[in-house]
Amino acid sequence: MQIYEELKARGLIAQVTNEEEIRETVNNGKAVFYIGFDCTADSLTAGHFMALTLMKRLQMAGNRPIALIGGGTTMIGDPSGRTDMRKMLTREDIDHNAACFKRQMERFIEFGEGKATMVNNADWLLDLNYVELLREVGVCFSVNNMLRAECYKQRMEKGLSFLEFNYMIMQSYDFYHLYKTLGCNMQFGGDDQWSNMLGGTELIRRKLGKDANAMTITLLTDSQGHKMGKTAGNAVWLDPEKTSPFDFFQYWRNVGDADVIKCLKMLTFLPLEEIEKMASWEGSDLNRAKEILAFELTKMVHGEEEAEKAREGARALFGGGANTENMPTTELALPEGKIALLDLLLTCGLVPSKGEGRRLIQQGGISIDDVKITDPLKTLSGSDYANGQIIVKKGKKVFHKVILK
Repeated sequence: MQIYEELKARGLIAQVTNEEEIRETVNNGKAVFYIGFDCTADSLTAGHFMALTLMKRLQMAGNRPIALIGGGTTMIGDPSGRTDMRKMLTREDIDHNAACFKRQMERFIEFGEGKATMVNNADWLLDLNYVELLREVGVCFSVNNMLRAECYKQRMEKGLSFLEFNYMIMQSYDFYHLYKTLGCNMQFGGDDQWSNMLGGTELIRRKLGKDANAMTITLLTDSQGHKMGKTAGNAVWLDPEKTSPFDFFQYWRNVGDADVIKCLKMLTFLPLEEIEKMASWEGSDLNRAKEILAFELTKMVHGEEEAEKAREGARALFGGGANTENMPTTELALPEGKIALLDLLLTCGLVPSKGEGRRLIQQGGISIDDVKITDPLKTLSGSDYANGQIIVKKGKKVFHKVILK
């Protein structure tokens, strides 16, 4: 099976501009393609997995990736999939975030001469002359067509700022610039980016002629409805300081039954034949498939040693007989020998506020050593726990060891 057919078999392709042309280019290793990453945080998330693994798959097939860091577009903010305007970041914040992204991408993509390239669109977008841009690029865009784009529709009722309205033009200019300077002939992105990406393809053809070889492919933005990288309203980060390897493993270990095979196909490098066999698994075997998914992805991000530790810790929670040594742990000093449960939850980062903690406790969402706690005023005393440690369970999926001192 060639690479384009494999991408389709794994359920990755959503829309394309010219499938035959794209298939031939990709299968023959002639694609110079880019994927953009706006620097809205100092770490990539699990939601970026599809793009990162796609870049790796295509590079392994002889194609050349361009990782585009959105140092310039981040200063505007993509309105796609948003009901409100993104937080405005400083240039210093964006530069810091870009450096963090590069370190994480290097675990997936091989950079160097003749290999993958990393560029930052701040290098060309921030130096553009506004009037020249309007005359050179703005004339190629129809406002009527832009307003019909999906990326703007949901913002029209609440209000779309002129700043954000320019995002499509900036993103389109990226493809145009990369096409001219690096020979980039293909762009990939999430399915929600289709309108923005078509703008780039059309700009190239209008400026350089209809025969310009510019191709666009969009990917399913998630596992057909499963919003990857989000749990309990928080992002699942690739940075171990923000999401521990154990919590990262646990997130994937707890994906829904309907999603595990889709995630295995889309995100891992396991052979499709092996994954297809898992599709018939049920019960405990299906849980084994989830563990395989969690291990493979944790190994890619954090290395095999950390993945092994996370798997060992997770098995302790699912009755596998392992110990809790590798479970996320917080040591708490108790000067007065006790601590309020709400304070403990806050200190361990299990809740964002006491109000949220109170609600969670009252709804039966907190257990201490498998005993459900429903009193938000409960105080824990170190003398009540012989071994000086407790296991806090939040909901069904989040576990945390607390050592009381």
